Amino acid sequence: MARMSVLTRDEAQNRAQLLHVHRYAIELDLTTGDDTFDSHTVIHFTVLADQDTTDSFVEVKPAELRSVTLDGHPLDPATLDGNRLPLKDLTPGPHELHVDAAMHYSRTGEGMHRFTDPADGETYTYTQLFLDDVQRVFPAFDQPDLKAVFDLTVTAPPTWTVLANGITEHLGNGRWKAATTPLISTYLVAVAAGPWHSVRTEHRGLPFGLHCRRSLAPHLDADTDELLDITRACFDRYHEKFAEPYPFDSYDQAFVPEFNAGAMENPGLVTFRDEFVFRSAVTDTQRQTRAMVIAHEMAHMWFGDLVTLTWWDDIWLNESFAEYMGYQITAEATRHTDTWTDFGVTRKPWGYDADQRPSTHPVAPEDVQDTASALLNFDGISYAKGASALRQLVTWLGQDAFLTGINTHIDRHKFANATLTDFIDSLATATDRDVHAWANAWLTTTGVDTLTPELHTEHGQWHLTVQHEPSPPHPSEPAPTKDHDSRTHPTTPTPDTSTRPHRITLGLYDHDLHDPRGLTPRKHLDIDLPTTDTIALGAAGPRPALLVLNDGDLTYAKIRFDHESTHTLRTRLSGLPDPLTRAVVWNALRDAVRDGELPPTDYLDIARTHLPHETDLALVQGVLTFATTHITGRYVTPGGRPAALATLTDLCRDLIRRTEDGDNPSLRLIAVRHRIDTAVHPHTIAAWLTEGTVPGGPELDPELRWRILTRLAVLDATDEAAITAELANDPSAAGQEGAARCRAALPHEDAKNRAWDAMFHTDDLSTYLFTATAQGFWQPEQADLTRPYVARYYKDAVALAARRGPAIAEAAGHWAFPAHAADPETLRLGQKCLRKAGPTPALRRKLVDQLDDLARALRIQQTQA
Repeated sequence: MARMSVLTRDEAQNRAQLLHVHRYAIELDLTTGDDTFDSHTVIHFTVLADQDTTDSFVEVKPAELRSVTLDGHPLDPATLDGNRLPLKDLTPGPHELHVDAAMHYSRTGEGMHRFTDPADGETYTYTQLFLDDVQRVFPAFDQPDLKAVFDLTVTAPPTWTVLANGITEHLGNGRWKAATTPLISTYLVAVAAGPWHSVRTEHRGLPFGLHCRRSLAPHLDADTDELLDITRACFDRYHEKFAEPYPFDSYDQAFVPEFNAGAMENPGLVTFRDEFVFRSAVTDTQRQTRAMVIAHEMAHMWFGDLVTLTWWDDIWLNESFAEYMGYQITAEATRHTDTWTDFGVTRKPWGYDADQRPSTHPVAPEDVQDTASALLNFDGISYAKGASALRQLVTWLGQDAFLTGINTHIDRHKFANATLTDFIDSLATATDRDVHAWANAWLTTTGVDTLTPELHTEHGQWHLTVQHEPSPPHPSEPAPTKDHDSRTHPTTPTPDTSTRPHRITLGLYDHDLHDPRGLTPRKHLDIDLPTTDTIALGAAGPRPALLVLNDGDLTYAKIRFDHESTHTLRTRLSGLPDPLTRAVVWNALRDAVRDGELPPTDYLDIARTHLPHETDLALVQGVLTFATTHITGRYVTPGGRPAALATLTDLCRDLIRRTEDGDNPSLRLIAVRHRIDTAVHPHTIAAWLTEGTVPGGPELDPELRWRILTRLAVLDATDEAAITAELANDPSAAGQEGAARCRAALPHEDAKNRAWDAMFHTDDLSTYLFTATAQGFWQPEQADLTRPYVARYYKDAVALAARRGPAIAEAAGHWAFPAHAADPETLRLGQKCLRKAGPTPALRRKLVDQLDDLARALRIQQTQA
């Protein structure tokens, strides 16, 4: 197979100076079989060069390239080199390129994904073209700053409906035509075709639609009012924020199967993973997350689609802005007013973790030399850290000035492209503050500042100084190697030794004399860091029982506590009145565990003491997830795991007892889920499965039944016959994934061999089924059984990633990695793989991160020994 070339930034810049792309006319035929579809494309473009002739290329990844003509003259399809079709001797002026090809369907969520629903046999297709997968569907000058208008015609089976960026019209005989788009980038073109169940309405004169596969229709219908109410509320709120009206002709939201991301901001046709159509009971926090994703994707209609990045080094700006606006608009426009608490305890740690690994990069990275490098930057830094930086910017700049600058930016660059410099210049027009200096300090540096309070008395008053430290140096990453694409990879970036400015709120709390667990807030203080001044904490009197830096979570920094505050938190954390303050504290405790300053068992003891009194669902979910996944799964020693699980089991049992009155079903559901996941003995959860209910509720829906069966498989308390019977009762796609997860979790050599072969030695699994199998495979309780597979992992993962591409590579690096195996040998084998095996960029990035996390876990375990 010919090598597929990545596009470099230099090549993109040169081509953007050479070409102006006007229009694509695309005809897709989805009736030609199960493996391929037909794609015929006409591209109208103009060459701007001054010289008599010049050369360029167009990208395409066909199953078969049938014919190519340029200005009526045939070109030889055999000249296709990998994914590049050379265009030689182009003269200045207009040109017309015709390409006829057969294209492969995908099972990995890249390009044109095809899915057959096991529940009813219906088939669906949809596109996911980000970042450079448009080439899998039609030929294109595939870079974001060569915008064009798109005319799309699709031939589909007669029972199907075709959705696209614009309003679609059925022409008869299965042919559908979409309205011509405005100027958009190639990666934003979208098609979704199949026998969709659709709900349609109008709002502000525009067609709105919700779409899902037919087997999910009852579940979509149950939530239609909620989904449309949120969509309308966010749409209206954005029109209050932005001066530019919504720029497209319709707004469809399609919930599609086996979608790799959370959602994709295709203009006029947002695609979501269809797990957001809830077929089992969910918590209110999960509904809040769905609302936030709706708001996030809608923000992209202006920031990302209307105004698009020039090159992929500015993808952070798309995602950081949408992340910030998603949480802010959800809080302002919907019933979910506490979204920033969820952000603080769920998303922000994602950014903190990523920023302390060797693979860290600035929020606005400069070294994005090609598309493969760009794809690696979709991480906690581009989303969570970037959104945190924007939240700090709004705190420092002011909401009005921020929105004025945003509207200036949109007005200047609508239907075009822009850079970070353009964005900062637009913000600067709205304020006298030095936005450029702020951007340099926040967006071009790496690492997490640490803020530590020091209290002392002067003249009978308490005063505060704040130690303000940058991130420590990273451990070295193995030396760079060349991967299968002959690309070299940089080692750890040079650590930044400077600190950032912060505007923070200082929270001061006293013991509540009427509540042994309560805390009473004093007047908060707003301070700017760095400062060399001491900060007076008020009138003479007792020192505060608790001092919280960054109360309200308005900046991005790790915080520490003084000795007295630490003592207070151990006994009164749940007495803090504001859940956002509690989120800041729980994050600080999480950081202390990861930094080796708080024993993991102490974290569990604090959770055991305070979670039974916690009222915020996001906090309960976040703390239990960290305790289950990281502390019991990685940070306690193998000998300490049973006691840690017992602590969590007791905690979940307390939460279940607390919710017996039925007043808080979401909290009860969280407790039941984690009680299942932490079960050491099978008897209780096996009885639940037999009875079909948890005593006092809830009744077991498919999600809970598969969760219990998976845990029983881990504990060797079920078998293949039970899994097969459960699958017969739930033959859905989610049921297929549940069965794959259970089978891989069985603690038998033949089950492990079958699962390993399915993941690494065949290419039949979709990304979802691969992920489910990987989730079941590695279990800390089965470390002896799976130990021989640890060494096999590195070789097999490298080969798999080279064979199947970035989506499977990411799944292999994330879900199939032996994260439980925190021992020197696993680390040594992984470092050797990075040095010598040449993993693909996507897999290499995952391995670098996983090995750093593994080394951290090993250090934490060694401190306990």
